[in-house]
Amino acid sequence: MLLSFFSTIAQQQKQTFTARVLAGGEAVPSATARINNQVIHSNDNGIFTFTGISGTTIKIEISAVGLKPLKNQVKLPTANKDVLVFNLEQEDKEIEEVNVLGRTESQDVNRQAYNVVAIDAKALHNTTLDLSHALDRVSGVRVRETGGVGSAFNFSLNGFTGNQVKFFIDGIPMDNFGSSFQINNIPINLAERLEVYKGVVPVWLGSDALGGAVNIVTGNGKPNYLDVSYSYGSFNTHRTTINSAFTTPSGWTFQLNAYQNYSDNNYWVNAAVSDLETRQYYADARVRRFHDTYRNETVIGQFGVVGKSFADALLIGINLGQNRADIQTGATMETVFGDWFRRGSIVMPTLKYRKKDIVKGLDVYVNANYNLGYEQNIDTVARLYNWLGQHIDRTAPAGERSYSMYKFRNNMGVGAAGVNYRINEQNTLSLNNTVSTFNRQGSDELAPFNEAYEQPRKSIKNVLGLSYQYSRDRWNATVFAKDLRQNVRFAEAFTPGGDASQPLQYRQMDTKFSAFGYGLAGTYFIQPSLQAKVSFERSYRLPDPYELFGDLINTQGNVALKPESSNNINLGLSYVKTIAKMHHVHGDVNFLLREAKDFIRPDLNPNGTQQVMRNLLDVSNRGVDFSLRYGYHNNFTIGLSGTYQNLRNEVEFEPGSSRVSPVYKDRIPNIPYFYGNGDASYFIHDLAGSGNHLTITYNLLYVHEFYLAWPSQGGLKNQIPEQFAHDLSATYSLKDGRYNIGLACRNLFDNRLYDNFMLQKPSRAFSVKLRYFINK
Repeated sequence: MLLSFFSTIAQQQKQTFTARVLAGGEAVPSATARINNQVIHSNDNGIFTFTGISGTTIKIEISAVGLKPLKNQVKLPTANKDVLVFNLEQEDKEIEEVNVLGRTESQDVNRQAYNVVAIDAKALHNTTLDLSHALDRVSGVRVRETGGVGSAFNFSLNGFTGNQVKFFIDGIPMDNFGSSFQINNIPINLAERLEVYKGVVPVWLGSDALGGAVNIVTGNGKPNYLDVSYSYGSFNTHRTTINSAFTTPSGWTFQLNAYQNYSDNNYWVNAAVSDLETRQYYADARVRRFHDTYRNETVIGQFGVVGKSFADALLIGINLGQNRADIQTGATMETVFGDWFRRGSIVMPTLKYRKKDIVKGLDVYVNANYNLGYEQNIDTVARLYNWLGQHIDRTAPAGERSYSMYKFRNNMGVGAAGVNYRINEQNTLSLNNTVSTFNRQGSDELAPFNEAYEQPRKSIKNVLGLSYQYSRDRWNATVFAKDLRQNVRFAEAFTPGGDASQPLQYRQMDTKFSAFGYGLAGTYFIQPSLQAKVSFERSYRLPDPYELFGDLINTQGNVALKPESSNNINLGLSYVKTIAKMHHVHGDVNFLLREAKDFIRPDLNPNGTQQVMRNLLDVSNRGVDFSLRYGYHNNFTIGLSGTYQNLRNEVEFEPGSSRVSPVYKDRIPNIPYFYGNGDASYFIHDLAGSGNHLTITYNLLYVHEFYLAWPSQGGLKNQIPEQFAHDLSATYSLKDGRYNIGLACRNLFDNRLYDNFMLQKPSRAFSVKLRYFINK
């Protein structure tokens, strides 16, 4: 009798149970489960936990956007280690069209007050795009590259460029990922969604972005899958990707992402050239790039557990990668190289931890990584090249730019931790702290006693953010504050007494920066289909280590840089409507105002061979971007987006001068101010068999002409001309996406396309991609 009594008491004690929501074998994030009086949301892996009494029967209701609701009675297992699995079916009324661009389908993201636009990366997995070219199709975004595959790039978002816009992968800053892991060499298959935050950046991203951020959301929600692809294209371009995950019923998981890129990048360009043999001069010769080969290989592995009582996810991983890139040009096409190259590696251990409801309403996450990789410049050949590949040998030991084999490690680490506390359904507090370190150390075997290499180049940055959100059915608002601090240590060279004949000496310098930013964001649903947004931020950005110390290739360091600040205001309207279940309309328009101080922008150094970052005291920007999209049933979509930004120099008097600056109120040079995209897609379903689908897509990129130098300085008024880029692609999927083939042609009409300081982009290129995908 006593044993029976205690057994009954034990069974009636509440325990914690784990459940997973799936649809078609894939995890369903943000599903809503109602269990008696409990309301729970599944995490990114489709997992949620709840309390109950073992052996009893409960009523459960589960719902998710685009899926049929599930209502069921479930008997709880006697062992709380067993995972309950609930499979949802597709909603019959689901829209089957595939939109390349649009707001995220997640209800949580849709209802944010932040001005966020998302790309559904899954709809692009059969294309040969990398992340940068996918982002280039978002209104307000321009991705400017210095060449072809693997080249340096400059990301612009509503007038803010380069490091003013921060990048994240699953919320983890990418500041320290090195040259082997950049958005223009990462295949689109690595991501499920790309989120572009315009203007105000949420605190949980933990950054000092001046005017926006991009968060790459990977496919970690799939418990078991394999995604393999290979593509081949013009200029001997090869790309391979392998993405996979395996998760056991008990929650152990292994995730692997691997990819490689290779290209000769020997595309056609137009350049001025003098033939060294015939002495004939060609002002506009059509020549091939001959020293621009690029390759990289990267492996990302993670192992750990998901869906445990102590952790929704606990993953330990390693990122390994290497790259080698020939350097064809300097900052402009006036300089051409034939032997100089760089190489680098990434060796980065990682840690990820997250847990929802560690106590009721309290979510915790921790991310950390440290890059132990290296970078090296190899410039040892004493030659002077022209665009025909001809060269003149030099007699003295010298390189093409700076006789060097300098090998260095940047030793960059990032750690981020945060908590979200849901006080109740209406009130939420969030706290995040992100710290990043930089320590460049290196040596050059060609100059082993060069004291300059022994001087410190260190920085440490800390960003602490706190936010409060209040939510109602039709509106929500967030207020936040950020504390930013940075310490920089470097050495200043000088000659004793100013005597140039004396050897250089060095004095240690320390610079400290601190700033306090704040802002607010709010949204209101005027109607269920019409949403209004407003946001303001007093933002600050601290100088990046590469801006302070240079990248030792085409960017010269400037330790005199000061932090930049900006008052950012965003106003937006978004409209989403389905008419008669056949016509799908989506449109949004966003107005922006920026008032920036100490604006950091790229300029050419005195001899024009490298870029150098400089502060411009006052810059204003008033602009607008919009996007429109129409879809007919699941057969056809067409979209249009455009951006106008009016960046002006507001420095009326130069420092130390009483005369009005000749470039006062000038448009900021070398930044496009009017550009846009257009696209159209046609879908043919069940072609040559059930589950086979053909998609044909056309994309147009337009960039209005803009000045390379200050417009008011007539003698230097070089213009980058108006540009049209036409792309055409077709993808054919068989067996509901298991087997896929994609064909593409970029720059269909072989137009001249330009970017930074009139560097030419690739000529017409063709590619084919084969992909196999399976998930359970």
